[in-house]
Amino acid sequence: SDAENWFCECPKLYSGKLCQFASCDENPCGNGATCFPKSRQDAVCLCPYGRSGILCSDAINISQPHFSGTDVFGYTSFLAYSAIPNIIFYYEFRLKFQLANHQSALQDNLIFFTGQKGQGLNGDDFLELGLRNGRVVYSYNLGSGTAAIISKPLDLTLGIHVIHLGRCFQKGWLKVDDQKNRTVTSPGRLVGLNVFSQFYLGGYDEYTPELLPKGSRFKNSFQGCIFDIQVRTSVNQEFKSPGTPEGHPNSGRSVGQCKYSPCSLIKCRNGGKCIESGSTVYCDCLTGWKGAFCTETLSVCEPEHNPPHLCKQGGTCVPLPKGYTCHCPLGTTGAYCEQG
Repeated sequence: SDAENWFCECPKLYSGKLCQFASCDENPCGNGATCFPKSRQDAVCLCPYGRSGILCSDAINISQPHFSGTDVFGYTSFLAYSAIPNIIFYYEFRLKFQLANHQSALQDNLIFFTGQKGQGLNGDDFLELGLRNGRVVYSYNLGSGTAAIISKPLDLTLGIHVIHLGRCFQKGWLKVDDQKNRTVTSPGRLVGLNVFSQFYLGGYDEYTPELLPKGSRFKNSFQGCIFDIQVRTSVNQEFKSPGTPEGHPNSGRSVGQCKYSPCSLIKCRNGGKCIESGSTVYCDCLTGWKGAFCTETLSVCEPEHNPPHLCKQGGTCVPLPKGYTCHCPLGTTGAYCEQG
C-alpha cells in the first residue's frame, strides 16, 4: 500500500495523524499531579498528596486523610507508605475509619494492602484489609494458603469504627468495634509473612492491581476517612504510625482532609457543577461551555460540541451568528458537502 495512504482512528480526546495531540500535552497541572484529558481542550488535574485546587497549586495540611473512592476517570485515591519493616512473624494494627456513606460499606473497598511484587498468585504472600457487603474482611497468606476473618456486619449507626487486628506466626485475630474477637489459623506449614511492596492505604496506584491477590477483589478504593493508623511488630514495642519519617507517606493521589470541601473555594460559572474527589476538584460544564471555570464558549464547530456538526468529506465547519455553514472541498457540494 502507498506509504501515505493510512490514518489512525483516534480514541476520544486525542487527535492528530498519530493521535498524538491531547489537552495534557501542554500539561497545565503542577506539583507532579496526574493530568487527565477531560476533553481536547480541557484537562483535569488529579492532585498528589498534600496538594489541592484546580491546578493542584494549593498546599493542604492532612491530619485525617479523606479518600474519595474510584473517580469517574477510573483512578483511585490512595496513600503509599514505605514498606513496614520486621513484619515477618508478628504485627498488630490499630486504626479508625468513618464511612462517606452507607453505600460505601458494600462496595469491596480496600482499607490497606501490602504484598509481594508477584502476580497475585496463590503462593504470593500478602496482608490486606477491606470492606465487603458491610463487613470487615482481614486476610493474609504466608505462602501456603490464605487465611481470612470476616466480621459481623458493621453497625452503620456508629459514626466512627475502630479496628484492632494482629498475627503471631500462623494465628491471626480481628476485633471490630465492640464485636467479639475472631481468630483464624493460616493453612499449610509456612509461618512468616514476606512482603516487599509499599504499604498502601485507602487504595492503590495503577501499577498495583496486579499485586492484589486474585481472591481479594478489593478493586475500589475506600470512601471516607481513615485515621490514627498505627502498627507495632513486637509485643513490647510502642505503636507507631507507618512511613519514613514516621507518619509521612511516600506518595498519594486525590486525598483530602476529612470534613474539608475543596468545592467551597471554587465557583463554576454558567451552570457548571463543581465535582470533588478528595483533593482533586474540577468544573463539569454544561453544553456550550468549556474552560477550567466554564467561562469560555464552546463553538458549534468544535469536536466536543453536542450535537456534532454535520460537515462531511473534509468539509470545514464555519460558525455563523446562528448555527454554522460548511465550506466544501473541491469535488463536493450540498449543505453538508455530502454530494459528489
